[in-house]
Amino acid sequence: MSQPNQTLGEFIIENQSAFKYTSGELSRLLNSIRLAAKVVNHEVNKAGLVDIIGAVGETNIQGEDQQKLDVYANDKFIQTLTKRNIVCGIASEEEDDFIAINSQDENYQNKYVVLIDPLDGSSNIDVNVSVGTIFSIYRRVTPIGTPVKIEDFLQKGSAQVAAGYVVYGTSTMLVYTTGHGVNGFTLNPAIGSYYLSHPDMKFPEDGHIYSVNEGNYSHFPTGIKKYIKYCQEEEGDRPYTSRYIGSLVSDFHRNMIKGGIYMYPKSSKNPNGKLRLLYECNPMAFLAEQANGKASDGFTRIMDIEPKKLHERVPFICGSKNMVEKAEEFMRNAED
Repeated sequence: MSQPNQTLGEFIIENQSAFKYTSGELSRLLNSIRLAAKVVNHEVNKAGLVDIIGAVGETNIQGEDQQKLDVYANDKFIQTLTKRNIVCGIASEEEDDFIAINSQDENYQNKYVVLIDPLDGSSNIDVNVSVGTIFSIYRRVTPIGTPVKIEDFLQKGSAQVAAGYVVYGTSTMLVYTTGHGVNGFTLNPAIGSYYLSHPDMKFPEDGHIYSVNEGNYSHFPTGIKKYIKYCQEEEGDRPYTSRYIGSLVSDFHRNMIKGGIYMYPKSSKNPNGKLRLLYECNPMAFLAEQANGKASDGFTRIMDIEPKKLHERVPFICGSKNMVEKAEEFMRNAED
């Protein structure tokens, strides 16, 4: 059992041998994400003091208004990952296309690609609600020594080698997995180090929280409507509590600790769902499964979905295993 005073850097080094590729590159990559997250955290925490809140006046590739902090976080993560000579490519929710990165010896020797949502929940910045960063790491599939191609990014979630998120909340936490469970680290701002605070995180198999934007209820498919009514019924340990922050990282983090289900289904407004498969759903699905939870589009395991494009959207149901399976049951029965 790791000591609670163990730093993230120490934990990464100690557990490097559990990772099937032990070249040290993944450790350096996670350390780069840790560093960029500290810089972004500093800006998030002073967002009300400087001219960094509000919209830029532009939209991103998804047609969403870009916040100033979105752009700042995107730039910082790309800069940090590019300069440290670890990745061969980056795809960001904020960028139209992926970015190919040459290695310092100029022959594309780096092996990893990173997909990132630099600031999830950024519409909450102006009202001082928790936001986060989500990241996903894959080994490239094209030959080393060549520039990355789209197929390096369009991999199933099951091929991820690491994934995680940073939540910038009352305390700043970095939570990640390399396929050997989920561990959470809390930033001590006084000394700038993350310490292991939540070892071996697990979703309770059952929960009492459901997280969904009920304002969209009339647009939801029948199965989701019936499941929401089920959650509200007074029977057994129900009704469940409704909790929805509107920041995926924050809702997921709470549900993992307390037990619950998060749903962003397809709707008549978003017929394919709203969340991005590569930047949000796959990394969260990897974390959920490593923490004894489940992630589905209502019918199919999220990490089995074959991505067709960089900014693909999918319906997303994720959380405590028994709750997700019950929601899937409602979805299946409504389809019959």
